[in-house]
Amino acid sequence: MIKDILIKAVDVTKNYGDFRALDKVNMDVARGEVSCIIGPSGSGKSTLLRCINLLERMDKGAIWVDDELMGYRREGNDLHEISDAEISRQRRRIGMVFQRFNLFPHKTAIENIIEGPVHVLSEPVKEARERALALLERVGLTEKANHYPSELSGGQQQRVAIARAMGMQPDVILFDEPTSALDPELVSEVLDVMKDLAASGMTMIVVTHELGFARNVANTVTFMETGKVVETGLASEVLSAPKSARTEEFIRAVHS
Repeated sequence: MIKDILIKAVDVTKNYGDFRALDKVNMDVARGEVSCIIGPSGSGKSTLLRCINLLERMDKGAIWVDDELMGYRREGNDLHEISDAEISRQRRRIGMVFQRFNLFPHKTAIENIIEGPVHVLSEPVKEARERALALLERVGLTEKANHYPSELSGGQQQRVAIARAMGMQPDVILFDEPTSALDPELVSEVLDVMKDLAASGMTMIVVTHELGFARNVANTVTFMETGKVVETGLASEVLSAPKSARTEEFIRAVHS
């Protein structure tokens, strides 16, 4: 069966001065697939997400989302950087959920969710609010619609952040260690929302240390270290019978 590849990364390389954060990273993510990226801190996982979302400019390589080259325009054999306006248009297709929530502190939960649809997508306020309320219900926070982030727990803030990402109706949502800043007892409420989102067919790329989530929800798992892809494959195979000794060592350390 031929997969419908939504996101394709080819030889993505990113340097910060003399430090190589990403070293010729290749990755395919099919439409409707959940792809988890695991690995030690500093392995380039978050940098890869930021390159996909055009929050970082890669130095070499290319990324396509639904066959559209991200960040560049090709003319013959030459690549030219696109304008900020074009980057903003491309970025609308990609939702992002950050480790630290990144909600607007001066806006309520529902105001956070409608901000993008109203001011970026020019959606009517009434329509945006109706959809935002439906999204809050989906993440179990209908009664918190008019609460500010400071009045919400970390888990509730992250669920609002997920609803905000969904509000833009993206093709894919990137999750950058979405539970790592949460108290342990709040992790499950966020993972449950992510499981529901995955079951609905949303394409997701998740940087995580939650190997149980990866085992139960992910279609594919990629293990990264020192900016390189060490191993990638079906979640069941990578997590249960990794081919790389380094992958096996990492999984054993996380479980211990």
